[in-house]
Amino acid sequence: MSELNCSVSALYLHPIKSCGAIAVGESLMIETGLEFDRAWMVVDPAGDMLTQRELPRLALISGSFKGDDLVLRAPGMLALHIALGRVEAPTRVRVWDDEVKAFEMGPLAAQWFSDFLGRPARLVRFDPGQRRLSSREWTADVEAENAFADGFPLLLLSSASLADLNSRLTAKGVAPVTMQRFRPNLVLDGLQAFEEDFVDEVHITTAEGLVRLKLVKPCVRCTIPDVDPATGQAGHEPGDTLSGFRANARMGGGITFGMNAVLLEGTDRMLKVGQTARAFIKF
Repeated sequence: MSELNCSVSALYLHPIKSCGAIAVGESLMIETGLEFDRAWMVVDPAGDMLTQRELPRLALISGSFKGDDLVLRAPGMLALHIALGRVEAPTRVRVWDDEVKAFEMGPLAAQWFSDFLGRPARLVRFDPGQRRLSSREWTADVEAENAFADGFPLLLLSSASLADLNSRLTAKGVAPVTMQRFRPNLVLDGLQAFEEDFVDEVHITTAEGLVRLKLVKPCVRCTIPDVDPATGQAGHEPGDTLSGFRANARMGGGITFGMNAVLLEGTDRMLKVGQTARAFIKF
């Protein structure tokens, strides 16, 4: 196993599953990943998750933190303030095949999302008392907790991988894309393009001590990266380009880009952009 020096070049939160990303300078690591990441989710009246796969318009909903509120904005809508410390009635919702405990965020939030999406919708918050674990097929003896993320608490990408993809897009006459298309939590500088595919662990040095991440599963891509976060419109790129060179036999031919990660050590430690890291490459 070899060791590479790298650094944290970007951190992203996605407070509401499938809505816009927030680039942050620092974020607290908790049991389910970065604090507030995928802590909320939009659901239909039956409690089933709604995502950009069927509603690309969700990409137009942006958020920011102001005091004790998450402030949501969307084209043509007044700002919606969601109190970070308040929930309403308990409920149960479904994220993929998991039925989990959650809390309603109230009729005002439900009306706001329903009006913007043009269909009945509700906003819910993950119940921190619920333990939703990643598949042990991939995490082995690690019990990796998730909020409303698809299946793993963290997604990691390298800046070099995006640069490589954008060079291929540009060669085809296609406009480059931003990192937000791929919805990572953690972006590293210092790796070669797609070298994260071969990383076993990443160790990040924080003021409070080490954060140790284990990269466990390639991220198989759906259609969400083909949604332009600036317009909420779905297209065919970068998916078409990725399909030409990123089919992964290990994943049944699925198109992979980025690596899902779990936390081995580092709860309640603060990740910051610019922190040094070491990547341990397996051969």
